[in-house]
Amino acid sequence: MRQRRTQGHPGVGRVLVVIPTYNEADNLTSIVARVHRAAPQVEVLVADDNSPDGTGALADDLARADARVHVLHRPGKEGLGAAYLAGFGWARRRGYDAVVEMDADGSHAPEDLPRLLAAAVDADVVIGSRWTAGARVVNWPVRRLLLSRCGNLYARWALGMPVSDATGGYRVYRRAALAAVDLESVCSQGYAFQVELSRLAHRAGLRMVEVPITFAERERGASKMSPLIVVEALWRITGWAVQDRRAAVRRGLHGTPTGQVRWP
Repeated sequence: MRQRRTQGHPGVGRVLVVIPTYNEADNLTSIVARVHRAAPQVEVLVADDNSPDGTGALADDLARADARVHVLHRPGKEGLGAAYLAGFGWARRRGYDAVVEMDADGSHAPEDLPRLLAAAVDADVVIGSRWTAGARVVNWPVRRLLLSRCGNLYARWALGMPVSDATGGYRVYRRAALAAVDLESVCSQGYAFQVELSRLAHRAGLRMVEVPITFAERERGASKMSPLIVVEALWRITGWAVQDRRAAVRRGLHGTPTGQVRWP
């Protein structure tokens, strides 16, 4: 029997979990089921980039069986950032109160979602963090651990953000937070997309909190990670840092007598 839509998550309102997909047919049914076991009140939007493995058709089947599931068919593979931006726009046009970013591969445990939503009651942006106290990272090779840890330390230092996991992609954005940042200016993908949104939220003065999560390597399917994603993130973070320092100088915010520049 087809499930009915719900009235929203207590204290947060109508919540939409956006799950971008490209060739995730092996994972999608399980991840959607786990989301609804963990948080029955939320709805799910599968943003599929015309997956050749039939993920889009499978998502349509799930939507026909459950009114809490929706599908956004996109013409082709345009990247994670573009998929999330399309999902944000879809949610805003339909009046959702909060939007969740979640990977389709199971690395973001749906069982952590209730804690992220609980934190969203008093925050604008909630980041499911791999690098805050109480978090766990499971089955990642040392190379990936070092890459993520060092990348986040660099982003925190370069951009002056009090965020330990700026590249983390398991997040909750309240509707007011999405309205407060200039989403039309966002053009990055992958790790850089998450860092860019963190930077925009921080610059907008939004209240950002981090909640420890258990992050696990995918068990099925192929990773979308590539060296180009890492290069883009480092290049863009450095560019934003330079922009921010120049802006601080223009505002006359000079630092110590040594010539250092204080962050805005």
